[in-house]
Amino acid sequence: MYFSSITSRGAMPALIMTMSYNESRLKMIAENVANVGTPGYRAKHLDVRAFQRSLRAALNANKTNPKQPFVANVGNEVSTDQLGRLHVTPSLVPVQNILFHDGTNMSIERQMADLAETGMMHETVATLLRGSFEGLRKAIRGRVG
Repeated sequence: MYFSSITSRGAMPALIMTMSYNESRLKMIAENVANVGTPGYRAKHLDVRAFQRSLRAALNANKTNPKQPFVANVGNEVSTDQLGRLHVTPSLVPVQNILFHDGTNMSIERQMADLAETGMMHETVATLLRGSFEGLRKAIRGRVG
Protein backbone atom coordinates (compact mmCIF):
# COMPACT_ATOMS: atom_id res chain seq x y z
CA MET A 1 0.00 0.00 0.00
CA TYR A 2 2.84 2.40 0.85
CA PHE A 3 4.61 1.74 -2.46
CA SER A 4 1.45 2.53 -4.44
CA SER A 5 1.13 5.85 -2.61
CA ILE A 6 4.68 6.73 -3.70
CA THR A 7 4.12 5.75 -7.32
CA SER A 8 0.81 7.61 -7.59
CA ARG A 9 2.35 11.04 -6.98
CA GLY A 10 4.24 13.50 -9.12
CA ALA A 11 5.03 12.58 -12.69
CA MET A 12 5.12 8.81 -12.10
CA PRO A 13 1.44 8.14 -13.03
CA ALA A 14 1.82 10.19 -16.22
CA LEU A 15 4.97 8.30 -17.17
CA ILE A 16 3.34 4.93 -16.55
CA MET A 17 0.24 5.95 -18.53
CA THR A 18 2.42 7.22 -21.38
CA MET A 19 4.28 3.88 -21.48
CA SER A 20 0.95 2.06 -21.75
CA TYR A 21 -0.26 4.46 -24.46
CA ASN A 22 2.97 4.03 -26.43
CA GLU A 23 2.64 0.24 -26.22
CA SER A 24 -0.89 0.45 -27.65
CA ARG A 25 0.25 2.84 -30.36
CA LEU A 26 3.12 0.54 -31.37
CA LYS A 27 0.67 -2.39 -31.64
CA MET A 28 -1.62 -0.26 -33.82
CA ILE A 29 1.26 0.78 -36.10
CA ALA A 30 2.36 -2.87 -36.40
CA GLU A 31 -1.18 -3.83 -37.43
CA ASN A 32 -1.27 -1.03 -40.00
CA VAL A 33 2.09 -2.08 -41.46
CA ALA A 34 1.07 -5.74 -41.51
CA ASN A 35 -1.97 -4.80 -43.59
CA VAL A 36 -0.14 -2.52 -46.03
CA GLY A 37 -0.95 -4.83 -48.95
CA THR A 38 -4.50 -5.69 -47.91
CA PRO A 39 -6.99 -4.25 -50.43
CA GLY A 40 -9.56 -1.95 -48.84
CA TYR A 41 -7.76 -1.75 -45.48
CA ARG A 42 -8.30 1.52 -43.64
CA ALA A 43 -5.42 2.62 -41.43
CA LYS A 44 -6.02 3.08 -37.70
CA HIS A 45 -4.99 6.19 -35.85
CA LEU A 46 -4.48 7.52 -32.32
CA ASP A 47 -4.54 11.28 -31.71
CA VAL A 48 -1.27 11.90 -29.84
CA ARG A 49 -1.97 15.60 -29.23
CA ALA A 50 -5.36 14.83 -27.68
CA PHE A 51 -3.71 12.27 -25.39
CA GLN A 52 -1.06 14.81 -24.38
CA ARG A 53 -3.73 17.42 -23.59
CA SER A 54 -5.63 14.88 -21.51
CA LEU A 55 -2.43 13.92 -19.69
CA ARG A 56 -1.72 17.58 -18.92
CA ALA A 57 -5.26 18.02 -17.55
CA ALA A 58 -4.85 14.88 -15.41
CA LEU A 59 -1.52 16.16 -14.04
CA ASN A 60 -3.11 19.52 -13.16
CA ALA A 61 -6.06 17.80 -11.47
CA ASN A 62 -3.66 15.53 -9.58
CA LYS A 63 -1.70 18.57 -8.36
CA THR A 64 -4.78 20.09 -6.75
CA ASN A 65 -6.00 16.80 -5.27
CA PRO A 66 -3.28 14.10 -5.16
CA LYS A 67 -5.60 11.52 -3.58
CA GLN A 68 -7.96 11.39 -6.54
CA PRO A 69 -7.28 8.75 -9.20
CA PHE A 70 -5.14 9.72 -12.18
CA VAL A 71 -7.59 9.77 -15.10
CA ALA A 72 -6.95 10.54 -18.76
CA ASN A 73 -9.85 10.34 -21.20
CA VAL A 74 -9.66 11.21 -24.89
CA GLY A 75 -13.04 10.87 -26.58
CA ASN A 76 -13.63 7.32 -27.77
CA GLU A 77 -9.93 6.52 -28.23
CA VAL A 78 -8.51 6.54 -24.69
CA SER A 79 -10.17 5.97 -21.34
CA THR A 80 -9.08 5.11 -17.82
CA ASP A 81 -10.99 2.60 -15.72
CA GLN A 82 -11.61 2.81 -11.97
CA LEU A 83 -8.34 0.99 -11.21
CA GLY A 84 -6.36 3.51 -13.26
CA ARG A 85 -5.70 1.16 -16.18
CA LEU A 86 -5.57 2.70 -19.62
CA HIS A 87 -7.84 1.38 -22.39
CA VAL A 88 -7.02 2.41 -25.95
CA THR A 89 -9.28 1.96 -28.99
CA PRO A 90 -7.78 3.36 -32.21
CA SER A 91 -10.08 5.13 -34.66
CA LEU A 92 -10.00 4.79 -38.43
CA VAL A 93 -8.04 7.39 -40.35
CA PRO A 94 -10.42 9.48 -42.46
CA VAL A 95 -10.06 8.88 -46.20
CA GLN A 96 -9.19 12.57 -46.81
CA ASN A 97 -7.98 13.27 -50.33
CA ILE A 98 -5.83 10.17 -50.73
CA LEU A 99 -7.33 6.85 -51.68
CA PHE A 100 -5.00 4.43 -53.45
CA HIS A 101 -5.98 2.18 -56.36
CA ASP A 102 -6.48 -0.81 -54.05
CA GLY A 103 -8.94 1.11 -51.84
CA THR A 104 -6.53 1.74 -48.96
CA ASN A 105 -5.71 5.09 -47.41
CA MET A 106 -2.44 4.17 -45.76
CA SER A 107 0.98 5.58 -46.45
CA ILE A 108 3.84 3.35 -45.33
CA GLU A 109 6.01 6.47 -45.01
CA ARG A 110 3.54 7.96 -42.50
CA GLN A 111 3.53 4.72 -40.53
CA MET A 112 7.34 4.65 -40.38
CA ALA A 113 7.40 8.28 -39.20
CA ASP A 114 4.83 7.42 -36.49
CA LEU A 115 6.90 4.39 -35.52
CA ALA A 116 10.04 6.51 -35.11
CA GLU A 117 8.18 9.16 -33.11
CA THR A 118 6.60 6.59 -30.80
CA GLY A 119 9.92 4.77 -30.38
CA MET A 120 11.69 7.96 -29.32
CA MET A 121 8.90 8.84 -26.88
CA HIS A 122 8.99 5.32 -25.47
CA GLU A 123 12.75 5.50 -24.93
CA THR A 124 12.47 8.92 -23.25
CA VAL A 125 9.74 7.76 -20.88
CA ALA A 126 11.63 4.53 -20.09
CA THR A 127 14.73 6.56 -19.20
CA LEU A 128 12.72 8.87 -16.91
CA LEU A 129 11.02 5.92 -15.20
CA ARG A 130 14.35 4.13 -14.78
CA GLY A 131 15.73 7.24 -13.05
CA SER A 132 12.70 7.44 -10.75
CA PHE A 133 12.97 3.79 -9.77
CA GLU A 134 16.71 4.13 -9.23
CA GLY A 135 16.02 7.02 -6.84
CA LEU A 136 13.50 4.86 -4.94
CA ARG A 137 15.99 1.98 -4.80
CA LYS A 138 18.66 4.28 -3.30
CA ALA A 139 16.16 5.57 -0.76
CA ILE A 140 15.19 2.04 0.25
CA ARG A 141 18.81 0.92 0.56
CA GLY A 142 19.66 4.06 2.51
CA ARG A 143 22.75 4.95 0.55
CA VAL A 144 23.59 7.21 -2.34
CA GLY A 145 26.41 5.23 -4.03
